[in-house]
Amino acid sequence: MTDISIRKNGKAGRITLTRPKALNAMTYEMCIAIEDAVDAWATDDTVELIIIDAEGDKAFCAGGDIAELYDTGTKGNLDYARRFWRDEYRLNAKISEYPKPYVAFMQGFVMGGGVGISCHGHPRIVCESSQIAMPECGIGLVPDVGGTYLLAKAPGRLGEYLGTTGTRMNAGDAIHAGFADHFIPQEKWPDLIAQLSETGDLSLIEQATETPPEGKVSRQQAEIDAHFGGETLLDILNSLKSSDSEFAAQALKALSRGSPLSMACTIEMLHRLQGPAADIRRALDLEYRFTHRAMEKGDFLEGIRAAVIDKDRTPKWQHDLDNPPQLAATQMLMPLGADALTFEKEG
Repeated sequence: MTDISIRKNGKAGRITLTRPKALNAMTYEMCIAIEDAVDAWATDDTVELIIIDAEGDKAFCAGGDIAELYDTGTKGNLDYARRFWRDEYRLNAKISEYPKPYVAFMQGFVMGGGVGISCHGHPRIVCESSQIAMPECGIGLVPDVGGTYLLAKAPGRLGEYLGTTGTRMNAGDAIHAGFADHFIPQEKWPDLIAQLSETGDLSLIEQATETPPEGKVSRQQAEIDAHFGGETLLDILNSLKSSDSEFAAQALKALSRGSPLSMACTIEMLHRLQGPAADIRRALDLEYRFTHRAMEKGDFLEGIRAAVIDKDRTPKWQHDLDNPPQLAATQMLMPLGADALTFEKEG
């Protein structure tokens, strides 16, 4: 497959995304290839660790390849997207629960599906160009691929803020928020990857680690906690509207771009997952309740149309931000019964 390179090198199982011109966007075939590799290497005694990286400077992986989801969804084929999400979420859970070190090198854009194949591993390495985000509300989806699990564990109310606004984190912010572990300048990566492959010695990562740049989001933690602690999206909006700060104005502008239904669901999902309930499989189950319904009852197809197909950037959302849809959000997250996510490979 030309989109991905999977091989063994020394003591490492190596996965490299190889479609830099497409910002290494994840296709369904790439997802299945990664799953097959991690399944095989889990019980392969010659593989001590997995290293995942990507070609190009612009992006480790800017997300899933959503044009295909739009094409099939607008033709009434909802099963393709649902299968994509089921299989992708199963892979996300496997990475989070993996029995061996899963080392991710994340340069440039790391968004959506890119987060799912990197940020659930350990240790996770970022550099001076890293920009990590979960911008799904802007296309009528919710932070998925286990993103709600990471957001629910973030300090204070960072999860609600990052999940609804889609704000990008630099390396320092990503470490602060729990999406990454180590800052290592990218120029060190080739030698480090070679040494890790040869020795399997994870202490090499600690030795190469440097102090990350300060993050803007980290500096705003107090304001984020003050405004994003409400029970519902409406509470958050009211808090921001009552402030004349620059932060509040920028946050309101960011929220004005997202799907009200998606943002209301994101807040509810994170609140359900906070504390002891933060479990990767519970998070993925909740996310799948939304994505299973996203084309029929959500804003997903309209969000992709406006952002990717027509590129007019003026989506016509079902709901108004002045009256966020709390009941509809709860209905989007109802159990799916026989259609619930199982984490089992389909025969």
